[in-house]
Amino acid sequence: MTRPLSRRSLLGAALGTVSAAALAGCSGGRPPDGATTVQFLGPEAAETFAPVIRGFELARPGLRIAYTPVPPDQLNDSLQLRLSAKDNAIDVYCVDQPRVPALTARGFLTDLTDIADRARPLVTPEQYDVSSWEGRLRSLPVWTSTQYLFYNADLLDKAGIARPGSAPKDRWSWEQTKAAGRRAMTRAGADYALLLEQTDLYYGLQPLVESLHGGSGITGGDMLTPAVTTQGWIDALTWYRTLFADGSSPRGMPSTQLSSLFTSGRVPFFVGGPWNLGAFASLKDFTWGTAPQPMFAHGRAVTPTDSWSWGVSPYAQHPDAARQFIEYAALTTEGSLATVAASPLIPSNRAAFGRYAAQLADDSTRSTEGVAEIMRYELAHTAVSRPRSIGYTQFESVMGSAFSDIRNGSDVEPRLAKASGELVRTWERL
Repeated sequence: MTRPLSRRSLLGAALGTVSAAALAGCSGGRPPDGATTVQFLGPEAAETFAPVIRGFELARPGLRIAYTPVPPDQLNDSLQLRLSAKDNAIDVYCVDQPRVPALTARGFLTDLTDIADRARPLVTPEQYDVSSWEGRLRSLPVWTSTQYLFYNADLLDKAGIARPGSAPKDRWSWEQTKAAGRRAMTRAGADYALLLEQTDLYYGLQPLVESLHGGSGITGGDMLTPAVTTQGWIDALTWYRTLFADGSSPRGMPSTQLSSLFTSGRVPFFVGGPWNLGAFASLKDFTWGTAPQPMFAHGRAVTPTDSWSWGVSPYAQHPDAARQFIEYAALTTEGSLATVAASPLIPSNRAAFGRYAAQLADDSTRSTEGVAEIMRYELAHTAVSRPRSIGYTQFESVMGSAFSDIRNGSDVEPRLAKASGELVRTWERL
């Protein structure tokens, strides 16, 4: 999952009780100066991990965690360079889950199979699977994810458009959503019809393709055969191209600016992840609501998922302490809840997930009514993981360039054919 670097906490104080519960029973100050220090590398702002670090340090007085944030678009390159050099200044790092196979193949993840029997029942099944490779546990899942259709209630009311329902059975189609957005442009003066937060990113565009039965884009027994020229890929990306060609979505605007464009009141619909809930809820003069992510009218409902697992470097200076830290964050209820206390992400730990979803439902507002139900339903019925391949890193890069070109006007079929050829040549080297 790729997302903006910093978000405010969910629904203001909605998870305040969860945060307090996560740290309950902990007391005392920071560990002594002679404590072992675990070096932790990740893509989030420091405040995101502050609660889980504090909880762990208070529970393990002899250990410290030193966290170093790296921008999400630089993390993977940084890890490749440092781990290739056997840099022992990384003990624990965040692992984008579809990269587990490639990181394993390069020997960059410590085998955690000795705790597999303990970990499996404590995390959701799909999260256990995407954190493993070739039957061996290679990382511990911390978060999962989904997406919502957010709407500007005032713009829809002004345009005389009925608001989408929050129940999964009331899910709108992409065609219906775009048409309603275009009406809001005509009737209510909206600048655009629809914003996709994950512009040009596979995480956000995979559901479009899979809704039209186009497949993940990777096939074969070794998952190193491109399949990005199917009819589903062509039809989905033709719709994507048109979204920008006819002015329904803006060209040339970074994904990180789209949520603020939505909350400025200029766009009726925004498709994005749960990390937006806190930022939206903090705006007093913005009236919004939440609905399930759309599907194509003649397709199936598909939503994105996956997120970050945490792994231990094989070159870690403090491997035992590093394992204690990731086990606290992933396998204990209090640690898992602490990972989401400062940012509205979804925990992978089963017990923590149940408490998180219940708290979300209990603290719902008119804007977030149905959010917990949508989250539960999508993760159980419509979520599709990104493909698992040792070539995923190259795949995401090649397809990101193709998505950008198509968004900016390239013809769909020849551009997908070009991407397919690039993947064949790139994967031959693997």
